[in-house]
Amino acid sequence: MRRAAHPARKSAKFKPVNSYSSNGAHGANSSNTSNREAAEAAKSCRFIFVTGGVVSSLGKGIVSASLAKLLQGRGYSVTIQKFDPYINVDPGTLNPYEHGEVYVTNDGAETDLDLGHYERFLNTPTSQANNVTTGRIYEHVIKRERMGEYGGRTVQVIPHITDEIKRRMLLLGSTGQYHIVITEIGGTVGDIESLPYIEAVRQLRYELGSRSLVIHLTLVPFLAAAGEHKTKPTQHSVKMLLESGVQPDILVCRTERRMDADIKNKIGLFCNLQPNAVVESADADTIYEVPLLLKREELDRVVLEKLNMPLGPAPELKAWNEFLHRLKNPTGEVRIALVGKYVELPDAYKSILESLIHAGAANEVKVNVEMVHSEDVSEENVTRMLKNVDGVLVAPGFGSRGIEGKITAVRYVRESGIPFLGICLGMQMACIEFGRNVLGYADCNSTEFNPQTANPVISLMESQNSVTQMGGTMRLGTYPCVIKPDTLTAAAYKATRVNERHRHRYEFNNKYREAFEQAGMVLSGVNPDQDLVEIIELKNHPFFLGAQFHPEYSSTVERPHPLFVAFISEVVKQKKLKLETTKATA
Repeated sequence: MRRAAHPARKSAKFKPVNSYSSNGAHGANSSNTSNREAAEAAKSCRFIFVTGGVVSSLGKGIVSASLAKLLQGRGYSVTIQKFDPYINVDPGTLNPYEHGEVYVTNDGAETDLDLGHYERFLNTPTSQANNVTTGRIYEHVIKRERMGEYGGRTVQVIPHITDEIKRRMLLLGSTGQYHIVITEIGGTVGDIESLPYIEAVRQLRYELGSRSLVIHLTLVPFLAAAGEHKTKPTQHSVKMLLESGVQPDILVCRTERRMDADIKNKIGLFCNLQPNAVVESADADTIYEVPLLLKREELDRVVLEKLNMPLGPAPELKAWNEFLHRLKNPTGEVRIALVGKYVELPDAYKSILESLIHAGAANEVKVNVEMVHSEDVSEENVTRMLKNVDGVLVAPGFGSRGIEGKITAVRYVRESGIPFLGICLGMQMACIEFGRNVLGYADCNSTEFNPQTANPVISLMESQNSVTQMGGTMRLGTYPCVIKPDTLTAAAYKATRVNERHRHRYEFNNKYREAFEQAGMVLSGVNPDQDLVEIIELKNHPFFLGAQFHPEYSSTVERPHPLFVAFISEVVKQKKLKLETTKATA
């Protein structure tokens, strides 16, 4: 079969999808793309579907992102989308203990945390189009039914729900921006809620033919007592997939120990696959090693061969390898206390933790994060809890629980000269603490926690007060920020204007700007459109900075976020100075 020419690495510029209609009826740039162009674009795109079996949490998102990274390294334009089987329209109203972090895209979509992995690996933005839930699918179909668009016919799971799933699975491929679209199907094969998605994949495999393939991620446990791998769970998982009419083209096998050729041959024999289509995914020290492990297994080569696409050059991973080298060979260590209210579930702060890893590698240090529950912090124990850390990060969140502990932690680091970074609610806590203990506003608070406070330094904007629908008052997505010269912020960004992602409801009250500035607080970043305070910092402190936005959403392996890099850099500097002072006085 004659293959098309390999895409040149720099011959075409693919712009990320940054918009999506409210009802999901059109993809980005739909007004500029005719139906014929969209159809032709979809014909040239290839589609990869990733499913999971045996147990949940095997890492479909990491495998999808790692494969995409390898294909991107070969010169292909790749995007990843996540289809979640829960009924919620989006994760925005889910409790962090239920779902972990809510990841926000440039266009303001509240999405699954896996999209954070996609962006961190690929260094390209995602959008609303990259995350679809069962709730959104049903919402759209029901709206069409109410509008009479089905002509009075009975609306059913098949074909109406599955048709809508298929339409959205092909949507990004029709934009002409991508050579390959990877679709991760949430949940585990066999789950009732996942069945419509598996059925949609079955139909698309038939309709797309050789332009699509299915990768099934499964578990091959190693039983120490028996001293061998067990393949039966994988066999049963594939059998369950086959019962739904889907034959996987490639198996990616999660395992604690390396699998030998005999195990791969056995799995291939019972699962109708050639041994080279049985790919090992052994446990790694860090998720950032996974692309290299899958490269060793030649997963990208097998995928391209099955899709009849040119192999092109070997994956270009120079920057990735340099990052990994710095990550695995630090010259020192620092301890950062993350003060939050959801610390029992680290996934609630996934992007923050990954951003600290990126910043640590950029500064060639290992960042050890100590989770501190804000409800446990008090005036009596704050010194004991924080005196031995090198820096403190006060995390975002909603609601009044644990607020006083965060405020107490902020006061301690402000008075002790410990480097501080406050994100979203953390920035607001810094403002409240400053109002109470520097300006003397004893009842200073946010109207989120005390609507009757006499000094609401944090409050809703006037335009928000009449909005009652949940989420309606949220500032979501990317907004511009103008940076004040000669500040910590300016030194970190090396820019005068940036764009950052938001997810919050309350703002700094501009009525207090003059009083705060006269007392020594620097308002170093301001939204130019609405004159809202975005960044605050303090004079006469090594590093005290709070951001109303979420810098963690924009940090990637290849572009660590400047505020995190500056924060860790100052932490390293202050630790060194402290050690030198200790030696001098010994």
